[in-house]
Amino acid sequence: MVGQAFLSLATAFGLSTSAGLNAYIPLLIVALLARFTSLVTLNEPWDALSSWWVIGTLVVLLVVEILVDKVPAADTANDIIQTFVRPAAGAILFAATTNAIGLHPVLAAICGVILAGGVHVVKAGGRPVVAATTAGMANPIMSTIEDMISLGTSVLAIVAPYLMATLIVIALALFTWWYVGRRPRRTY
Repeated sequence: MVGQAFLSLATAFGLSTSAGLNAYIPLLIVALLARFTSLVTLNEPWDALSSWWVIGTLVVLLVVEILVDKVPAADTANDIIQTFVRPAAGAILFAATTNAIGLHPVLAAICGVILAGGVHVVKAGGRPVVAATTAGMANPIMSTIEDMISLGTSVLAIVAPYLMATLIVIALALFTWWYVGRRPRRTY
């Protein structure tokens, strides 16, 4: 039971963080895998994600997101809209993938919002800087890289949750090292 809980949490962390880059990639992957494989099992009410109308809607939204995110200025408007969508997707993904282990849905949703929202804030804050310094030329490249990271993280979170957990720990350690290293040291 503890091993299953750990795997579910690692999967939830990976999927929620990838939702911060692109909300629809991890949602679509979970929906398709729940529909066609045994890799993902969704309990009620999350099993609605694997319905055909939800999958179709996610495909349309993903295509729109991929196209709009490549265009300077339109990507900034999209990031403003996604400020609500990406954390909500993170909440859904975290709650759906931890439902089987008995994690309270509100706690799961809060974790998903924090993870996806934090990644989204970094993405949305960095993109205007990239656009300004490259006259918008790097936007399609950055967007493609973000989509590929979201896809890779989503797949990895499902098929290799132990590796995902290891990568999360490494990323947190690197962030902590960077954050602590940039603070000015006090002299006494």
